[in-house]
Order: sequence, then C-alpha cells, then structure tokens
Amino acid sequence: MSLLGPVEIRNLAEKLDIRPTKKLGQNFVIDGGTVRRIVRVAGLRPDDVVIEVGPGLGSLTLALLPEVRAVVAVEIDPVLAAQLPLTVAERAPEFADRLTVVLADAMRVLPDDLPQEKPTALVANLPYNVSVPVVLHLLETLPSLRTILVMVQSEVADRLAAGPGSKVYGIPSVKAAWYADVRRAGPVGRTVFWPIPNVDSGLVAMTRREPPSTRAAREDVFAVVDAAFAQRRKTLRAALASWAGTAAAAEQALRAAGIDPSERGEQLTVEDFARIAENRA
Repeated sequence: MSLLGPVEIRNLAEKLDIRPTKKLGQNFVIDGGTVRRIVRVAGLRPDDVVIEVGPGLGSLTLALLPEVRAVVAVEIDPVLAAQLPLTVAERAPEFADRLTVVLADAMRVLPDDLPQEKPTALVANLPYNVSVPVVLHLLETLPSLRTILVMVQSEVADRLAAGPGSKVYGIPSVKAAWYADVRRAGPVGRTVFWPIPNVDSGLVAMTRREPPSTRAAREDVFAVVDAAFAQRRKTLRAALASWAGTAAAAEQALRAAGIDPSERGEQLTVEDFARIAENRA
C-alpha cells in the first residue's frame, strides 16, 4: 500500500475538477508523515471501527485502513465520496473491504445512517468551520465512541482542551468535558495542507468517560452553560437571570448549588454547572 503524495493529491484533484473550498472548510493533508503521526497518536486497536469525517481525497483514510478493523468515511461532497473507494481499491486493494463511505453531513448523521457495527473511535482532519459542532454531535449521538483524535484550528484546540480559569475556557470546553477527558495532543504546521491555511492547527485527543453524576438532564446542564457564557463578563447572578427567570431566582439556585453568585462562568467546572441545573426552582 502507498500513501498519496503532494503531486498525486493535486493531480487527483485536477482530474476530479475539485477546488478546495472555504465553504466546506477543505484543506487537504498532503504530508504522509503527518497522517502517520495522527494514526500513531490516536492509539488505535486492531479491532477498532473508526469514523472519519471529511476524508477528502483519502490521505488519512489510506493510513487508517491497515491499522483497524473498519473505517466508516462520512463525506458531504458527492464527487469525493464516489472517488474514495476507487482510490482505496487502486492503492490498497487488500484493505478495500474495510472501507464504507457514507454520503452525508456529519453534523446531521445518525446511528441508523452508519453500518451496523458502530464506531469506537473518531479520527479526522475536521473542516475548520464546523469542527466543534461535529465533535459534540458525534459524542452525543454515538455513545459507542471510546476515543477521539481530531485535527482542528489551533485556537479551537485550545478552547476544547481548556480548564476552568483559562482565558479561552468556554462553552466548547465545558460541553466536551461532559463527555470526555480532553487534552492537546500536539501542534500541526501549516505546510502539511493544500491549500496552505492562514491559521495554525493542532491535535485534540479525547477519552470517553461517564458524564457527571447528576439528576439534571444533559440538555438542562447545557442550557446553564450557554446562559453563563452568553454574557461572560457578567457575574453568574446576572448572566443566569434570564435562564432562572429573575436575578433573585438565579442567586437562589447558585447558593443552593454551593456557588458564589458573584463568580463568573469561566471559574466553574462541568460538575458545578450540573449542580446549578439541579437546583433551578
């Protein structure tokens, strides 16, 4: 099996009349060392079923196939979705039966859209413009996911992995923490992409864990998170006033949860937000 090199990727794109678009957030990885590194850092097992979002021309797909039992590639572009099995059949025929291509929008894909064998890992070079919604959607709808390794814009990686007290800690940080332990897994240079983006990239690793023990539903906890960070400069008493009905009701819920009403959202853990949701009057 041979991976796609930079010249081959450009030639294939030209043959398909594919021009990477900002609308779809397309930046194709053209460096073989980078895709091998992603597979290595992902810590995959031979029995894993990987879901790959936005496989593009197949650079990462080809590196994944020899390492796992199956790869489910979710691609929104019909031309790319049709080409991927052909590329794999040509360059890695011995692994072609491990690939399933699903023509779908990853932000709307549901378990019934996927093969019967559910994914245990998400490994992807995610489109920059939808990376956080895609990750949160798949964590919610695919409880079978055990591990995640995604390449995203560097500042998005910082936000996803941030902890309480950080300047970039916010909604993505808290919601990701509901599902998983999250960490930065290394930087990625700009020159490994075609076209070269004008931002840096980074790897984010997630390991699924049980959500916080709470009587509150996830949707109710996330509503508190959204309200707290919608006006992040305000105290929680003020920021949660509309969520609770009044500022006084917000203060009552906060005190019942053991939270100082003068705190701000960036100081709280996901468990703190869950306790606030539990104590809404």
